[in-house]
Formats: sequence, structure tokens, C-alpha cells
Amino acid sequence: MKLLLSLTWIALLLGVLPRAFGAELINGAGATFPEPLYSKWFSEFQKVEKEIRINYQPIGSGGGIQQFLRDTVDFGATDAPMTNEELAKASRPVLHLPTVLGAVVVTYNLPGVSAKLQLTGELIAEIYLGKITDWSDAKVKALNPKLNLPKQPILVVRRSDGSGTTGIFTDYLAKVSAPWKNSVGAGKAVSWPVGLGGKGNEGVASLVKQTPGAIGYVELVYAKTSGLPYAAIQNKAGKFVEASIQGVTAAAAGSLKMMPADFRVSITNAEGAGSYPISGFTYLLVYQTMKGEKGKGLVKFLRWALRDGQTYAEPMAYAPLPGSLAKKVIAKVDGITIQ
Repeated sequence: MKLLLSLTWIALLLGVLPRAFGAELINGAGATFPEPLYSKWFSEFQKVEKEIRINYQPIGSGGGIQQFLRDTVDFGATDAPMTNEELAKASRPVLHLPTVLGAVVVTYNLPGVSAKLQLTGELIAEIYLGKITDWSDAKVKALNPKLNLPKQPILVVRRSDGSGTTGIFTDYLAKVSAPWKNSVGAGKAVSWPVGLGGKGNEGVASLVKQTPGAIGYVELVYAKTSGLPYAAIQNKAGKFVEASIQGVTAAAAGSLKMMPADFRVSITNAEGAGSYPISGFTYLLVYQTMKGEKGKGLVKFLRWALRDGQTYAEPMAYAPLPGSLAKKVIAKVDGITIQ
């Protein structure tokens, strides 16, 4: 009798547990840009919805989009919106859901230089084109006359993987530099004229930190956590602006008036004296139609992220969505169909 009861319980558990664990585990992959915040979100959300677990792989926006299109993950994440060509490959309609905003900063390693560097977009483009190769170059000195810049070669560091951070950075350079636009262009992956590649924001920050003379671009939080300085960038109004929550929010202000229905928008080189010029939204990619318990769980998370989750953004150096935009994104989530 005891053996029969034991076998009965085992059979019940085998029938229930796979279904429970299947409903709990939601898989996503993509951008490293928002990964510090997303890790916090997933942890905090599980305290609210204990039966739902979210696994996220920060493999870069390009990799996230590829896995999303192959249906090997339940959601993707990118800082650069999918192109029309990428959307055409999707098995069903895709939603771009902005989650927060962030800043891409130009970080550097210049021992002995304590004051903040000032850079223009045109000069950054010349460095990344390989036309300016030393920190003592006259053009760099002209922007920073009070700094004792060393005669030291510049090591350019950029992303080696398909990257939404690269998408924002190159989108900005294409807007402010005709030579960059004509020879390299903008995108999540470009043909770099020069430089050493690092994987993910973390990889770029690590290379810059360990290499005197290096320059790189990363999301703001990676510069802060690595203890790296980052330049004040001249914006469209001619002001040198440091990356900040306020500067990113100011950059987004103009786009809110003309936000497209699918939320795919660029806010680099925005108007406004206080705008930080290398700013962008970061997006979660989900399907308009989802299936079963995973779909229900993902919708629950999205609603939480767009409401309660926004309170975690600013302490982690991201800008929360403006309230008016958050309402529109929540409306999109409410329109998701669960089959």
C-alpha cells in the first residue's frame, strides 16, 4: 500500500512539475545597454510574482534580434529598432516596447588628465575614422586648451558584436559628420575603419580601463561602475553637455510630439540647450500574439516594468519613460493577444 501511494505521488508530481516550471521560465536575450537595470527588474518582479522566472542573456542587440526572429527566445531586447527588412523576417507582427532611456558616453583613459574632456561629434568621427591618432593633436587641444594633454597614441575601442549601443553611436555620428555618413554610415554593425573590438558594453569598458590612451563608447552606467571618466559632448545648440538623466529626458522631449505609432524613433543630436546628444530609447521586442502561460507571464512583467519598474531607473543612471509615453506603451501591452 505504501509503495502504491508513493508511486501515485511521484506520478502526480511528474505530471505537475514540468507544467509549472514551463509556465515559470521566460527566456529573453539581447542588449547589454539596459542589462544592469533589467537584472534588477527581473529580481524584483520575481518577489511579486514568485511563480514567474525570467532568464536573460545579454548577448548584444544584434544577437537578441536574431534569436527572437528564430523563436529561440520569448522576447528580444535592442537599443536600435529593428529595420523593415528584419521585421519582414518575423513569423508574426512584432511590437517595439520602449522601456527606459539611456545615454551613450565617450569614455577614455588618460592618466594625469583629471579635468573632463570636451569633444564634438565631428572630432569623435575623425578619431573613429583614424584621421586623428594622437591625444596631442591640435584639434583636440583647441577644444581643451586648459588640459595638459599627453603626446600619446589614441587606441580606438569599439564593439565587436552587433550592438544597439553601436546603433545609437553611429546614428549620432552619421548626423553630425558627412565623412562618417558617406564612408561608414549607421547601424548595429558597421565596417569599422580602425579600432580594437570588445564584446558588449562591459567588454568595451574593460578594454578602455586597462589601456592608457584608449577611447571607447558605452552606456553611462558602465562608465560609472568601471570608474571611467566620460567626455562632455557638444550638442546641436552648441553647448558642451555631460550625460545625465535630465539631458537624456530633454533629448526625448521633441520626439514625444511626433512619436510614431510603432515607437521606432531616433533621438540623437536632438534640439534643446540641455539635450544630451547621444541618447536613445531601449526596447523590448515581443510578438503581438503570444501563447499560453508564458505569454500571460510576460504580459504581467511588461505591465509591472512600465509602472513599478520605472522607479528603479533613475537610481541606476537610466531615465524613466515620460508619463504620457508610458501610458501609450501600456496600451500596446493591453492589446497583446494570448492564445
